[in-house]
Amino acid sequence: MNEKAAVLALAALAQEARLRVFRALVGAGPEGMTPGALSAMLDIPASTLSFHLKELVHADLVSVEREGRNLHYRPALGRMNELLAYLTAHCCMGQPCAPGAAKRRSTC
Repeated sequence: MNEKAAVLALAALAQEARLRVFRALVGAGPEGMTPGALSAMLDIPASTLSFHLKELVHADLVSVEREGRNLHYRPALGRMNELLAYLTAHCCMGQPCAPGAAKRRSTC
């Protein structure tokens, strides 16, 4: 992942409703959810939800697939993992940052 893609993804998640939508989709796993199910679960109006889903799709954090008459949104788990890897690539000056490492070193 490059810096531009990371900024786009982080900007998409830097909004309360979009973060809630993304977390709900991650919770649903690869099966994803329909907009109706997301709207009911998160109590977000359909028109507002549509806007937020579009932003998440644009940031490549969510994919959408038409299944018959319905749209189905799925989290882009690989992209999410790329973002996490990008954010932690230079953590702790290249040293392991396991939970026990913090107790042994005060620099982690």
